[in-house]
Amino acid sequence: MARGFLGTLFLFSSFISSHIHACNQNERSFLLSFALTLSSSLITWNSSNCCYWEGITCDQYGFVTHLELPSKGFRIEGGNTFPSLGNLTHLTHLNLSHNSLYGSLDHIQLPLSLNRLEVLDLSYNAFSGSIPSYICLHSSPLIWLLDFSFNNFNGSISPGLGKCSKLRIFRAGYNNLTGLLPEDIYNATTLEEIELPSNSLYGAISDKIVNLTALNTFDLSYNHFSGVLPPSLGKLSKLKFLVLDSNNLEGPLPPSLMNCTKLVELRIGANSLEGDISTFNFSKLSQLSKLDLAVNLLTGTVPRSLYSCKSLKAIRLGENDLEGLIQPEIISLSSLSFLSFSFNKRQLTNVTGAVKVLMGCKSLVFLTISSSFLGGEMPGDDGIVEFDGFQSVRLLDLSSCGLTGEIPGWLSKLKKLEILNLNSNRITGSIPSWLGTLPRLHSILLASNQISGGFPKELCRLPMLVHGRAAAQVDRNHLELPIFDKPEDGDTIQYSSLSLFSPMIDLSNNNMSGSIPSEISQMQFLSELHLSFNNFSGDIPHQISNLKNLKVLDLSNNHLSGKIPASLTFLNLLGIFNVSYNNLEGPITTSIQFQSFGAYAFEGNPKLCGALLQKECQPRKVIDGVIDGDEKGKNQDVENASQNQNPWSYISIVLGFITGFWGVCGPLMLKKTWRNAYFQYLDNAKNKFIIVMIRVHMNWTKHKN
Repeated sequence: MARGFLGTLFLFSSFISSHIHACNQNERSFLLSFALTLSSSLITWNSSNCCYWEGITCDQYGFVTHLELPSKGFRIEGGNTFPSLGNLTHLTHLNLSHNSLYGSLDHIQLPLSLNRLEVLDLSYNAFSGSIPSYICLHSSPLIWLLDFSFNNFNGSISPGLGKCSKLRIFRAGYNNLTGLLPEDIYNATTLEEIELPSNSLYGAISDKIVNLTALNTFDLSYNHFSGVLPPSLGKLSKLKFLVLDSNNLEGPLPPSLMNCTKLVELRIGANSLEGDISTFNFSKLSQLSKLDLAVNLLTGTVPRSLYSCKSLKAIRLGENDLEGLIQPEIISLSSLSFLSFSFNKRQLTNVTGAVKVLMGCKSLVFLTISSSFLGGEMPGDDGIVEFDGFQSVRLLDLSSCGLTGEIPGWLSKLKKLEILNLNSNRITGSIPSWLGTLPRLHSILLASNQISGGFPKELCRLPMLVHGRAAAQVDRNHLELPIFDKPEDGDTIQYSSLSLFSPMIDLSNNNMSGSIPSEISQMQFLSELHLSFNNFSGDIPHQISNLKNLKVLDLSNNHLSGKIPASLTFLNLLGIFNVSYNNLEGPITTSIQFQSFGAYAFEGNPKLCGALLQKECQPRKVIDGVIDGDEKGKNQDVENASQNQNPWSYISIVLGFITGFWGVCGPLMLKKTWRNAYFQYLDNAKNKFIIVMIRVHMNWTKHKN
């Protein structure tokens, strides 16, 4: 009986499956018509049954319900539109993300007949024009996901989204949107995610936000929103991700936020929020993973309740007016990997004690406490070595703390260290040779200290700069919070991973001396080299031209002499170059690249010349029988060399002539058959030459007539 039942079930399932995948031929034609408007070699729709085509799903009646073709390299050809999509009246899911589609959606005329559409994902394309907010007004009341992020949409978001009674996810980040948030968006009470980062939206966040009781993600970061945060924000009990970084928000941080007990990320940095943070009770936020309140106007002492949030992985509280930043309880945060307390107005004094405490945070990967101390001695090996901490640290930033003393030896134990920043302290002594042995170190920032001694040759053997990232198993994981860097004369750069940092050595503004070692050529993967404002002397080593990845080379304000190596023009990636205020001489190369650096890059070198400095290079000449300048020395060298030539060189020339002459003529004189053959060859060559000349003359005469 069991066998009979299984057999019947098998036949029934076979019958059903055969009908589920029976493609409707009209739908097949519509799909082929749609495919003609696109250009891609990554899909092949050949079989007769369209339900088996890549990216296509059908219902049991053979109607297409899903058209999902992300990352296929599609392009709209010649402004063609999508007329055939409107004929797929059973379509519920349309995903064309991560392609190269462009044009305005108004021009494309997104079909209004798609009244069963539930998912529309057009993210990561190049669409422009306005967001089609009309989609819920006229066509798709069932839609629950709209994703227009990472495109070129512009203008304001028109009303209409409030009519999307099923809408749960609305994403339109990383576009060029402007204007206010439409008021009717707060009527879409089913919304769970609103993600609009990196646009130019402005205005206040309405108190009506509390209508969105299902909201779990609210991301308006990197816009121009202003005003105060709604005091009732804490009523959003399902809120998990509140991301409002880099806006113009002001006023107090709402205490009601502590009622959002499901918060995972609270990121409101880079605003102008104020208030006493010590009044907040973080103990309710047991799921909190990331806290970023940096670059605000917050005051008070960091509450100890923060350390009861055992899920914390990232804390950034820098650039406020806070006290009690580093407390012993911080070591209880076993998952803490990102910690930034930089540039707080209330600076600390016991740097050694702070370092000892932080060494207890065994998961730390990113640590920056720059400008957090009022000076003091750099934590030495005494009392630090036995702690054996920072074994996971990849970035260590103790810059701008006024620290004195030498670079400590305990740093040599940090085998995962990639970036070391000790800029703007009062560090003395020389650079230790062991610094060149750290297997993952690729960026050393020691600028604006009092370091002396020479450029250590051991530094030229840093594995990451010699062999690249293949030299170590580099962790490419994303940081828990993005970090920012603003180069001089440049825009702010955001980094999500340390692997994106340009490898560099910055030793500028110190007391270093000696020559730049030729071994520097080994650092093939170095991107930036800053040696300005030191006492380096000697020639610029031409071996620098081997650094094919070099983008920045600053050797200004030293005592370098000699000529600028012409081979530096082979550094094709070099975008910033400065050798001003040295003792260099000779002409500046006229290559387009060097001319683009500007006169300021070469000024302060009295013996340099060239059009860039509007200083003509004087030709070498003879005055009263005396050869001027270097030419005299060169000719003197040639003269000395001539006088010292060995007389056997003349003898060898004479012997070579005699040998060659008799080697050819001797056999012709002694052997008659060879002589006859030789003269016969000359007669034939003469006859051929005469015939050629006659033909040339006849052709010339014919052409002239």
